[in-house]
Amino acid sequence: MEMKTQAQVCATVLQKREFGGIHLGSFFCYSETFSLQEMLLKHQECLKRQREAVKFRMKKLSTKQTEITKKSSAMRESIRKKYEDIQRVLDEDLGMTLTHLEMEERAAVTALEDLMEKNCTIIQEIEQDLARLTAELAQKDFLLPYSLDTEIVGRVIDLLSRTDPSKVNLDEPKADQILSLTNNMLLLIRSQTPITKRLIKSYSTEVSLDPETAHPKLIISPRGDSATYTDTWQELPELPGRFDTTLNVISLQGFSSGRHYWEIDVAGKTYWELGLTYPTISRKGRAEDCWLGRGSDSWAVEFFDGEYTAWHSGVPHQLPVTKHFSRIGVLCSFPGGLVSFLGADSMTPLFSFCAGAFRDCLHLALCSGHDHNGTNTKPIVICNAPPSAFQNAQEC
Repeated sequence: MEMKTQAQVCATVLQKREFGGIHLGSFFCYSETFSLQEMLLKHQECLKRQREAVKFRMKKLSTKQTEITKKSSAMRESIRKKYEDIQRVLDEDLGMTLTHLEMEERAAVTALEDLMEKNCTIIQEIEQDLARLTAELAQKDFLLPYSLDTEIVGRVIDLLSRTDPSKVNLDEPKADQILSLTNNMLLLIRSQTPITKRLIKSYSTEVSLDPETAHPKLIISPRGDSATYTDTWQELPELPGRFDTTLNVISLQGFSSGRHYWEIDVAGKTYWELGLTYPTISRKGRAEDCWLGRGSDSWAVEFFDGEYTAWHSGVPHQLPVTKHFSRIGVLCSFPGGLVSFLGADSMTPLFSFCAGAFRDCLHLALCSGHDHNGTNTKPIVICNAPPSAFQNAQEC
């Protein structure tokens, strides 16, 4: 048998595997031996295949990115046109309604002007008669024959009866009917808008707080929908999942797909924190990442002394918000990798985190906050989700 001149090594050979239309190699040690040159050539071929696979995937990602951009642009344009159509219909209807009312107004005003003109004519005739009488009285010759003009008196009486202003009116019943119809239309529009609010609320998901995660100074309601601070340390089982320093509690349910929305009632509170967290959030000791939003495992909004701050990975974002909202909305979109916070009273956007792909299931997390010198005794409450929305829940 011919001896090989190059060093013999245990080489890895390629086992072809189909992956997205590209053959990739998976490595394993094989008993057959090759020369170093052969091994390097095979490894080079493997790297080329891997490079092609990555390029192919990059092309797919780029195509998908372009597709999403086009779809989103087309969707925005379509919605914009629908709103323009609605606005055009409303403008046309408004124009017709106002034109009709203006015609009614012009008819009434014209009628009144005609009556006023007739009254002016009579006044001029009366003025002429008065001038003539004054001249005759100035002659002081009361023995001269004088005949009273009784005709003008009759004309005045007739004119006054025909020019009664109470007889000229707008068609008020018709105006009232128009007002009633427009009011009904307004109520209908309000019941269907804002569109975004109705859409977001369609993602409402039912959750309950897990008492086994609650800090001992938090009282969790029997229904699991509220947390209230107490100054008394409760004697509770020491569990691995219980927060022992930060006044936190998380939901019993976690979610790993779909879109979910919650509203939290914070009315009357001067300090609170709320957001979403992975179950891996630190819960023991005074580590900074035990606080919501201070580590990479959670996203949160904090309200303290009238100021709002968004937190993630310990990075604060001061929010330019002056209004005190009684409800805060939390929206989570797994397809979009998005965590958004809203002032739910008016659906005012507060802050959004683009988290990308979530690596674990997410839980709703609340911090009721301490009593803040007696100003923060109200509970923090999860508002009930509509029953029809429960089907959106996909627990992990």
